[in-house]
Amino acid sequence: MTAITSEIERFNRLSATWWNSQGPMRPLHVVNALRLGHVVDQIAQHRGRPAADALKGLRMLDVGCGGGLLSEPLARLGAQVVGVDASPGNVAAARLHAQSEGVAVDYRLGEPAQVLAPGEQFDVVLALEVVEHVSDVPDFLDTVARRVAPGGLLIASTIDRTWKSFAFAIVGAEYVLRVLPRGTHQWSRFVRPTELAASVARAGLQQRDLRGMRYLPLLHRASWCRDTRVNYIATYAHAPATGVAARAT
Repeated sequence: MTAITSEIERFNRLSATWWNSQGPMRPLHVVNALRLGHVVDQIAQHRGRPAADALKGLRMLDVGCGGGLLSEPLARLGAQVVGVDASPGNVAAARLHAQSEGVAVDYRLGEPAQVLAPGEQFDVVLALEVVEHVSDVPDFLDTVARRVAPGGLLIASTIDRTWKSFAFAIVGAEYVLRVLPRGTHQWSRFVRPTELAASVARAGLQQRDLRGMRYLPLLHRASWCRDTRVNYIATYAHAPATGVAARAT
């Protein structure tokens, strides 16, 4: 198992707050709006389609889906979404909210290796803000990367392991400004972009996009930037990446 028991327990305690945009998950709500647009844009470019219908007909896997903050809007945009999370509280919150909103999302409790069928693959796999919460990063990334169908995409976001990320993501966010609960992150579990790329390369994926994200906690605003030394998001595709685009024509 790559899930960490203490991490599951912590998310279980926070599960009731997922959809409270003014609660402990407020930073995620702010970041979610930014990264949703980025995910759609990456898929649209890859498929050669307008953003408005880029997700229609796609099977998407959201690993570490939490309370469904991204799974739900992706489903609303026409994707068939499978959300996977190891926290019972997270999955319960996600299912309850999706049901109340009338949104169809296939939420599964457990780790990908446990809850996905052998050989089950997806056009797009998302691993957003989950890599830094697992025990064996290379094994986890290799597992999710192999769920990407030929011609598909893997999009992952996490935190770089640098002095700047320690100062901003832990000391600043958790202890000084307290925009995140203390203990949310462990610096030793942060992942360098080169390490992430090396892990998914074992499944034949190559990096096609990398960018940093800046979050201003006092203003609760997020934006993309060139600096990847704190938060970053990366997109990976098989080479040559022609499968999804070919199906779209």
